[in-house]
Amino acid sequence: MKQFLSRNPSTQIIDSLRKDNDKGRPWTLMEKIFLGLTPQQYLSQAMSNPLNWIFAVIFLIGFPVLIGRYIFGLSWAVGDPYDNAWGLFLAFGLFGMVPLSSSGFQLGSAVEVFGRHDFEPIERLGILNGILGYFFAVMFLMVDLGQPWRLPYPMVVSWGPEAVLFLVAWHVATYLSVQAAETSTAFFEWMGWPAGKTFVKKMALGLAVAGIILSTLHQGALGALSTYAPGKVHPLWYSASFQWLYFFVSSLPGGLCMVIVVSTIAVKTMGWRCDGTFKNSLSKLQIALAKGASMGLITYLTIRLIGIAHDNKWAYLGTGWGAWWMFEIGFGVVLSMILLTAGIRNNSVTLVRMGAWTTIIGVVLNRLNVYMFTFNWQQGHVHIPPIREIIITVTVYSVYIVTYRAILYRWPILFKWKTRYSEYAVLEPTPAAIAEAEAASSK
Repeated sequence: MKQFLSRNPSTQIIDSLRKDNDKGRPWTLMEKIFLGLTPQQYLSQAMSNPLNWIFAVIFLIGFPVLIGRYIFGLSWAVGDPYDNAWGLFLAFGLFGMVPLSSSGFQLGSAVEVFGRHDFEPIERLGILNGILGYFFAVMFLMVDLGQPWRLPYPMVVSWGPEAVLFLVAWHVATYLSVQAAETSTAFFEWMGWPAGKTFVKKMALGLAVAGIILSTLHQGALGALSTYAPGKVHPLWYSASFQWLYFFVSSLPGGLCMVIVVSTIAVKTMGWRCDGTFKNSLSKLQIALAKGASMGLITYLTIRLIGIAHDNKWAYLGTGWGAWWMFEIGFGVVLSMILLTAGIRNNSVTLVRMGAWTTIIGVVLNRLNVYMFTFNWQQGHVHIPPIREIIITVTVYSVYIVTYRAILYRWPILFKWKTRYSEYAVLEPTPAAIAEAEAASSK
């Protein structure tokens, strides 16, 4: 899209209700979907993007394999599902994506509850990251279970209030509803429905509080699921007393760092869609997020060490699994803290972004270790996902990326939606305008 706009500078980017700076007719829905281009222009610019061809190849290979999973069963896709109950679909798709999606309740509560309105330029991005992460985590769960039409059963048909899965199911479902309501303000603006946005904004504080409660509970509940198999998860990754706390605390830096990474990718690859406010405040906001993430990481490291001391598992550190545990902590936690704190101290957004990447890798690696690599560790072998399981995982995650990108292209997430003529002024003031404003303020 960036290349198309550079070749066609007269093309108007849709960031308002009407064409030609509030003087023309309203944009039609099809024009909004095609980003103000004709279908031929849209198809042309889409085909000129190499990433779209990569996704096309992935979908061409992946969708038939995904369909085959439902036709031939789970064992056809993942091998033997009985010895390895939690494979890549759940270890990565569910347990890995959910902690990286905690940004929704963190940024929502920061702005709406604690009054940190300086985070408003990335609040919607954090909420969108949250709802898409949770939604596709449910999609991965449906791929693993294989009967999506039975999704309502734990909700309304066959209750099991004693089970952790029942708790997770209800929390995730209700929290998805909360995040859908929070994200709907951007959708209502895009559609031109101000009444819907006004209605949701009146509930903003209540939605933020509900998000805090629900997300806190189910982040820990996902960790409590591993207590179903206390002898199968390696002792270094298992603690009956602290397991839920491991998962909850690690989700906090994971979600914040995910916003840092996504916002960096967005400003680098779709800068045409980011307005001046987003671009000018991004570095400062990313460093502010890094402060929260670094505090979350030191808390997580402390709790992990307390868990080992509490259960007296020091001897395991001298084994091969102990070396792998120290790599996970050293790379995903200690190195991340060094990069983030160095970036904060030196005001270096580059170091902060590097620390965000290592944090995300560390959180996902931890979930893979708990639910796949160290599972059945006493049997002496590590479960390696078969090729079909990998293909399906890559396919579903590619759909997640394409959906993410499509929404960022259209909805007012990275930019402010202009609803009045006065808002069509240039968002980035000229040097002359800045000098004039400073002179006026000095008088």
